[in-house]
Amino acid sequence: MTTIPPDTTGGQTDAPVNLSGQRPRRRVPSGPRGSAFFGNLFQFKKDPVEFLSGLARDYGDIVQFRLGRQRAVQLNHPDYIRDVLVTYSRKFCKTRGLDRAALVIGKGLLTSEGDFHHRQRRLAQPAFHPQRICGYGSMISQYASRLAHGWQDGEQVDVFSEMLRLTLAIVGQTLFGTDIESESEDIGKAMTTVFEYFNRLMLPFGGIFAKLPLPSRRRFEQARELLDRTVNRMVLDRRSAGDDRGDLLSMLLLARDEGEAGVGMSDTQVRDEVMTMFLAGHETTATALTWTWYLLATNPVAEAELHRELDRVLAGRVPTTNDLPNLKYTRMVLAESMRLYPPVWTLTRRAMEDYDVDGYLIPAGTIVGMSQYVMHRDRRFYPEPDQFLPSRWTPEQVAQRPKYAYFPFGGGPRLCIGEQFAWMEASLILATLCQTWRAQVPSNYCPQLRPLITLRPQGGLPVRLQRRSAEPANRGPNAA
Repeated sequence: MTTIPPDTTGGQTDAPVNLSGQRPRRRVPSGPRGSAFFGNLFQFKKDPVEFLSGLARDYGDIVQFRLGRQRAVQLNHPDYIRDVLVTYSRKFCKTRGLDRAALVIGKGLLTSEGDFHHRQRRLAQPAFHPQRICGYGSMISQYASRLAHGWQDGEQVDVFSEMLRLTLAIVGQTLFGTDIESESEDIGKAMTTVFEYFNRLMLPFGGIFAKLPLPSRRRFEQARELLDRTVNRMVLDRRSAGDDRGDLLSMLLLARDEGEAGVGMSDTQVRDEVMTMFLAGHETTATALTWTWYLLATNPVAEAELHRELDRVLAGRVPTTNDLPNLKYTRMVLAESMRLYPPVWTLTRRAMEDYDVDGYLIPAGTIVGMSQYVMHRDRRFYPEPDQFLPSRWTPEQVAQRPKYAYFPFGGGPRLCIGEQFAWMEASLILATLCQTWRAQVPSNYCPQLRPLITLRPQGGLPVRLQRRSAEPANRGPNAA
């Protein structure tokens, strides 16, 4: 690949004027040369994960490229990522892709900005207080236990579909007090349609694409209507009932902003937040669990260590939130799974003003990308980066790495509000199911990535279920 030459139209800078009366030029990042009109759009669209990985491999910590006429920069160092997400977060805003996501999720926490975003987050935050989250634990374990009892030894299943159905039922019941398990298949199909359409809208020319009367647009509109009906029904039923069930939906309806004379959320605002958490609250966890099943099935040493912990701590009973501090290896397994296959695989921001990264100029309007998938496989911070090694997540090893070498839930003011709920949910589900079941992946199976909003496995994950017998709790860690 050749590199982009220094940009002679890089815009105004705040650099000092030299003695000749001209501002010294700041460096412009190098990167792959693309076509005059499309830039690197086709390379990105063909395989976005490999494209971004190649940028880091070939050009280092800061890379410039173009998607159509849109200038973009990819940051591949934890310090740079920390500065964008945390230190200088006010210099950046969401990208057009998230603007277009509002077609479905409205102005929820994912898409809103500025003071409105801060207000909505403040109103929703109490629903994710640690004490309240713990109250959801028993229901999560019950749903997971019911699935475990429903599986059959030797049965072949798509574990991705199974995890989607399970987490959808859990989110519906824990956060919104609604039984939507019978609708899970239709909702799942609608979400896939929405995510596929989002991917197209987030590319350059997506705004034009959305206006064309194509079959994909009609499918998207039908899927959006189904999701709207589901969410609006939950909001209207609860509003008319007027009771407080202690879940997220009740808290959103009853929340009052002390800074605005006790003003609460309108039905539209509640709907937008419910839709955001409804979509994000189960897709990401299901994706993380699916990749975890795959990694355990193909790494028998780690799988055996997980089983020993579950047998020792739980001895066959259903886990509770009180068990989580003792399920240390379970959490390490999940952390390593989300390192290799982060459910949210990339983040983007738009620079609202000229921004400097170690002397490199990022002009206002530039899209700034930060890929979890790329950063989590950086061998500077993860020796043998492609290997599944849960032992990386001991406190000692974590302390040796920069914080933003790992950011599966984002960071800064827009850190995922449901992070602690997701950790608890995934841990309880994994502990419940893996006590009883192992997954065998077909010998000829080679995972292919499907990078939509989340990093799904292409075609799902086919496995054969195998019932396991609990090992005696007193067997040591080196037992065969």
